[in-house]
Amino acid sequence: MTYTVTLIPGDGTGPELTQALETVIAATGVPIEWERRHAGVDVMEEYGTPLPEQVLESVRRNKVAIKGPITTPVGTGFRSVNVALRKELDLYACLRPAESLKGVRSRYKDIDLVIVRENTEDLYAGIEHMVGADAAESIKIITRKGSERIVRFAFEYARAHDRRKVTAVHKANIMKCTDGLFLAVAREVAGRYPDIEFEDRIVDNMCMQLVQKPELYDVLVLPNLYGDIVSDLCAGLIGGLGVAPGANIGESAAVFEPVHGSAPKYTGQNKVNPTALLLSGVLMLDHLGEAEAAKRMHAAIAAVIAEGKDVTYDLGGAAGTQQMAAAIACRL
Repeated sequence: MTYTVTLIPGDGTGPELTQALETVIAATGVPIEWERRHAGVDVMEEYGTPLPEQVLESVRRNKVAIKGPITTPVGTGFRSVNVALRKELDLYACLRPAESLKGVRSRYKDIDLVIVRENTEDLYAGIEHMVGADAAESIKIITRKGSERIVRFAFEYARAHDRRKVTAVHKANIMKCTDGLFLAVAREVAGRYPDIEFEDRIVDNMCMQLVQKPELYDVLVLPNLYGDIVSDLCAGLIGGLGVAPGANIGESAAVFEPVHGSAPKYTGQNKVNPTALLLSGVLMLDHLGEAEAAKRMHAAIAAVIAEGKDVTYDLGGAAGTQQMAAAIACRL
């Protein structure tokens, strides 16, 4: 069968990266028809919004999308397109694997972690306001429904991918109502999966443990804000955001994306590392049920990076974005 997938090129270096993705996906042999839809700063003038309705309509219809990075202004301007996509499509689960690749510089080796982050509530939902002129207040909301479905997602993922353990991360020792609810629900859900080991960790201790002995952990499930922070920490263990894939998954749609930003200063230079988006493509193929193609694509990416010849400057090579993608496609 042919899959129809919404392709959102993004802005900055996004279009170059999605071009590399198309090259590599084509070499897997999986038949995909790309439905291009544009979002981000480049469409603001035309549509008056960085996220036109036609983008959402396309993702709802196709149920699967992959996107290049999109610029998010800091402090001013529109709110993140990434956050808006998650909210509009109820993409409640953020999936971020962190796996060591030979040839990527890191202080660690043999890292193999999966971070499952709740995507729709907590402080990261951005419910905040000023209290008078000199104070600001942000509201933290944790619900039983939100907690139950993200923990269930983590256990289902662990079971489907032969993972051994799920660790719930929280601060329930201090935030006894909100994080306390998250932890209580996690324990309830864990009882339905006796085949998978379960434990919990306080978030600050978890960060220390990940730096000291990451080999003790497997799948981590976290509320939204902790998940954002800890997933970047785990990306640091494997060499940085340039090799960190991501997926945002809901009941009726999934959007795959690299974790890093759009790097506008490198736009048009054929210079940036495509690995994070390519690995997000691996997650997409797995989601589509093309597990064998996903494994082959992952192996080809790993082999080219390990060889160290046809890779971008940050990986120690002299290849451009498209040359690296061509080498991976050739390997496939």
